[in-house]
Amino acid sequence: MYLSANRAADAAKGVPRPAAGPAVAGNVLVLGLVSLVTDVSAEMVTAVLPLYLVVGLGMSPLAFGALDGLYQGASAFLRLAGGHLADRTERHKLVAGTGYALSAACKLALLAVSTPWAMGAVLAADRAGKGLRTAPRDALISLSAPPEGQGRAFGVHRAMDTAGALLGPLVAFGVLWAAHDAYEAVFTVSFCVAAFAVLLLALFVRDVRARPDRTPRPQRAAPARPGLGPVLRDRGVRRLALAAALFGVFTVGDSFVYLLLQRRLELPAAAFPLLPVATAAGFLLLAVPLGRLADRAGRGPVFLAGHAALAVAYLLLLSPLGGAAPAVLVLLLLSAFYAATDGVLMAAAGPLLPVRLRASGMAVVQTAQALARFAGALLFGAGWTYAGPGTALAGAAIGLTLSLAAAGILGKGALR
Repeated sequence: MYLSANRAADAAKGVPRPAAGPAVAGNVLVLGLVSLVTDVSAEMVTAVLPLYLVVGLGMSPLAFGALDGLYQGASAFLRLAGGHLADRTERHKLVAGTGYALSAACKLALLAVSTPWAMGAVLAADRAGKGLRTAPRDALISLSAPPEGQGRAFGVHRAMDTAGALLGPLVAFGVLWAAHDAYEAVFTVSFCVAAFAVLLLALFVRDVRARPDRTPRPQRAAPARPGLGPVLRDRGVRRLALAAALFGVFTVGDSFVYLLLQRRLELPAAAFPLLPVATAAGFLLLAVPLGRLADRAGRGPVFLAGHAALAVAYLLLLSPLGGAAPAVLVLLLLSAFYAATDGVLMAAAGPLLPVRLRASGMAVVQTAQALARFAGALLFGAGWTYAGPGTALAGAAIGLTLSLAAAGILGKGALR
């Protein structure tokens, strides 16, 4: 899920910039291609995993829920480690590549495990690889684009990433159909695709390293040795992380939204995978336009508008309106939410940070958001169980609305 910068100004700031010419920085495009191929691999597994674990390995729904929590948590905590390590060594490509390679190896390891908890360990390692690579990769994107093109750069990357998420389930079902429901074939093809992504990264991604600043910067200067301390002391980063966490708590997981839509439309189980495919398709169309809009109109307004769209989607789910039209609108609003917030959040974080702290700072914001969404998923699941889905969704909608009302205070000076 570019704009040419003045090269003399870039040199004065000490920030590496892509050469003038193409509208899209080559490094951003290659990183987008790496993410596209990786997401094809990841979504191939994700598309078949629930059925494989619950039906194939006999895992109970409760155990699957616990595994899903572990899956999310491993990613959240490793984001900090990946960002800190990338900044300290100034080798963003190497740290990101290690994360990609770990996830690829885990696809192969899926062929060797047959018990639910061994599978859980492999999946946790896979998610750890994702957490390790995310902040260094986003730092490379930020360092490869000029300040006025951050939103566009992340929009292009996220759009390419989502194209992979769109293709992955389709490839998985094609493999299952050709291999007569052999899950091992899906895992094997997934590994080959992931290994190709690692090769693309190794051969074609350029490592962008920080250079010493030669002129005063609006933010605090980077220390000699990067660490989390200076990042956590930065008021703008703290505000941005707090805003991301506050909204994250009231962001209902996609799976719950799709389950509510399935109930409303009485969709057969076979049609359920079409819901995330539709969301991914909408994101693919909206990511770049909304990234450009964020660069022009401001990242804060676009970020908040995305959450407002999500609140409207929740209200539509709570409304008595029937038929397919409201459901289609919910999916479109969900796509708009992701397009207006995912890459835009990182585009807002980049300019707040000196180049030598960029991966660490982004990791702090990402971790705050991921942990908040994990907590929100637990709260929503408990609310669904004990009070019903309608009450749980109403609580999320109210919380999101209150968060939007408070955003002017919490986000002022951070979301720009």
